[in-house]
Amino acid sequence: MTMTEIPTGTTRPPGPAASGIRRVVEDAIAAERLVGAVVLVARDGVLVHRQAAGLADRETARPMTPETVFRLASASKPVVSAAAMALVAQGRLDLDADIAAWLPELGFRLADGRPARITPRHLLSHMAGLGYRFLEADAGGPLARAGVSDGMDASGIGLGENLRRLASVPLSYEPGTSWGYSLATDVLGGLIARVAGAPLGAAVERLVTCPLGMADTGFVARDPRRVATAYVSDAPRPHRLAEGETVSAFDGAVGIEFSPARIFDPAAYPSGGAGMAGTAGDLLRLLETLRQGGAPLLPGALAAEMGRDQTGGLELPDAPGTGFGLGFSVLRDPGLAASPESAGTWRWGGAYGHSWFVDPARGLSVVALTNTLYEGMSGRFVTDLRDAVYAAEALR
Repeated sequence: MTMTEIPTGTTRPPGPAASGIRRVVEDAIAAERLVGAVVLVARDGVLVHRQAAGLADRETARPMTPETVFRLASASKPVVSAAAMALVAQGRLDLDADIAAWLPELGFRLADGRPARITPRHLLSHMAGLGYRFLEADAGGPLARAGVSDGMDASGIGLGENLRRLASVPLSYEPGTSWGYSLATDVLGGLIARVAGAPLGAAVERLVTCPLGMADTGFVARDPRRVATAYVSDAPRPHRLAEGETVSAFDGAVGIEFSPARIFDPAAYPSGGAGMAGTAGDLLRLLETLRQGGAPLLPGALAAEMGRDQTGGLELPDAPGTGFGLGFSVLRDPGLAASPESAGTWRWGGAYGHSWFVDPARGLSVVALTNTLYEGMSGRFVTDLRDAVYAAEALR
């Protein structure tokens, strides 16, 4: 059974195992670490846990519902990565060709001035030598000086201009030789648009969201009444995210400049790595499609390639035992990671407060979208939820 065959709202009857998952969510909200969340768990294609808890907007007491729309931030990446892979499946994009064949105007270069050869595989695996402005140590970093947008601010520039500014900064390393989280998926978005001959939003709709019935996922949120308000972890409780507020997720990094209003602006450029909005159900539909072999988007071999570690044994910073596939991280060694997840588990998140993972060996897909950054992305809630899911599996 595929996720597309599960009627909206249908789950297996909740059992004792599910109570632990429910309690983790309720405890995080009661402790005011989260304002609200939607959590979905699928096992072998069947939705076994569906929970909407807390508030989508605290100030108006608007409740969270399964249909709430979230700013996806980096949870956009698997959607856009799948669109690129769909072009590969159609024979229109070569994973290992130089992107200069399609985007000659960018002309990425190494620090010594030599031209750089970047491939779609490098972009998908974040091994292209690019960076993120929000990871720079201060506001005077090279990407900041070049005026590069991370795709979550109100920059007022277009995608082409942002990529031109990005290409003006020398790469941090020769593509394929190291790993660094970056604006690579934004470059991938520009590549998809060029190959598809359409704006990125239209291309992603044609290649991914329309075939899968992901009706609530796109680069513009049309109905503000359905969109969760964003909050920032704080004491004694999260505060409402302000327009233009900068929040750092990591020590030593300048942080992300957020524009919550960006998602309502049709003129904002489509950021492939951070610019989409959608529901938990839509994201789960995509993840389950990939877990089950990729049809109708991709043949099984390409779906499997997305879940294969591409790093050649390199590890992600602060993530022992973890490599990266084509669009998301891949767990190589659960022991090193101190995780109950199986080897080969895919995982990523989103700066607005999201986490998700797929454990193909166990047939598990889990999506947790929250409206509280960064607790919902990298706080205690993420680990507690993971552990509750596997505790529930042990009780089956």
